[in-house]
Amino acid sequence: MVRDTGKGNDRAAVRCLPYGVHSYRRDLELLRDRRFALLFTARTVSVLGSAFAPVALAFGVLELAGANATTLSVVLVAQSVPQVVFMLAGGVLADRFPRYRVMIAGEVLCAAAYTVLAAMLVTGWAPLPGLVVAAALSGIGVALFFPALVGIVPEVVAAERLQSANGLLRLGTNSARIAGYALAGGTVVLVGAGPALAVSAAMFAGSALLIAALRLPPRVRSATGPATTPLTDLRDGWREFVSRQWLWVIVLQFAFLVMALQAAHGVLGPVVAKEDLGGAAAWSAVLAGEAVGMLVGVVIAIRIRPRRPMLVAVVLTLPTALPYLLLGAYAPLWTVVFGAVVMGICFDIFGVLWETSLQREVPPDVLSRVSSYDALGSLMFGPIGLLVAGPAAAVFGARPTLIACGGLIVLATLAALCSPGVRNMRLTEPVPAGTRPDDPGPVVEPVPKVVAPGT
Repeated sequence: MVRDTGKGNDRAAVRCLPYGVHSYRRDLELLRDRRFALLFTARTVSVLGSAFAPVALAFGVLELAGANATTLSVVLVAQSVPQVVFMLAGGVLADRFPRYRVMIAGEVLCAAAYTVLAAMLVTGWAPLPGLVVAAALSGIGVALFFPALVGIVPEVVAAERLQSANGLLRLGTNSARIAGYALAGGTVVLVGAGPALAVSAAMFAGSALLIAALRLPPRVRSATGPATTPLTDLRDGWREFVSRQWLWVIVLQFAFLVMALQAAHGVLGPVVAKEDLGGAAAWSAVLAGEAVGMLVGVVIAIRIRPRRPMLVAVVLTLPTALPYLLLGAYAPLWTVVFGAVVMGICFDIFGVLWETSLQREVPPDVLSRVSSYDALGSLMFGPIGLLVAGPAAAVFGARPTLIACGGLIVLATLAALCSPGVRNMRLTEPVPAGTRPDDPGPVVEPVPKVVAPGT
């Protein structure tokens, strides 16, 4: 949020222009920038491939001779565990090497993994160890890609336009995700799971080619950067991560929130929908409501400029418990769908504010490592939610367990709001590109962080 600097009206007017002009047309003009357009297109195509992959992989594995739900679980675990384990390594690599090249490596690895999976499903020769190895490679590819993606946005757009850029990126990814979910099932039915996975692999390869066209100039590292070891890099990233109270508190909040979401969204919600709401069609309506909310949330998030972004972002995670509480309370389906719309809106506003705050407040040379700690911490309890959901539903019932998940979301959020760092955090003021006589180019020189009281 831009604040009056007291340095004269002309200077303040120049600094306030990007935030003061509330125009969606101006936001969309970012797509006319070649590099941002390439990043936007690459990310959208990649997410479209990611949306195809889970549906095709699930149905393809289940159709194999002798395969069952346990087989699918083994393959999915083999994919998710390396994604978490290698996330820190991805952060180190993205801070040491050109981020767009690390992103290319991640996309190429995903393309290769899904090509192998497609070949195994098409030929019918799909031993479980082979499926596990290929799935693990795709998980490593994601671990390489994600930290580099968070760090590359400030290299492509100026600091005062980061929120608009993050919003547009999410608009593209949400649209691609909706289209992918809608098209994946029909593609599997028409051509089979193997060819559908081949389409997914082609999209990852196309994304890699688009990212390669970015050709960003090399980042300037500190004099001691090249001499450090990976362990030193991890330690430095951890120091930056824990030095900001708002950052680690919200990541800890999301560790519990994601655990509840995994249990409720992955297991308990579908169980209740199958038993009492009419089956898959009812749960699809809930997911569609969430998707619509995500699109609306992005449109809102592009324009809002709260003075205390993390306070607003964390407060907005409270309503995300709504669909689970409604499901648990025997509410009509239409109210649950409405709750899912609200959840989608809140999550996407949170996401844009969070990403913008990371990119504005964390020094560029450690941004990918900090984002990898963010991802690792946020996801670390997710598998526990999946493991506990089934037994808890068997003992207590699915609806009471859903209410417990909603309660956990509320409690974790209220605990995060007790942090002074979360309540008082304010963004440092960006210096617009081209307003400094020594400005070397379109990427804005980072402004030193102003630490808010309590952080």
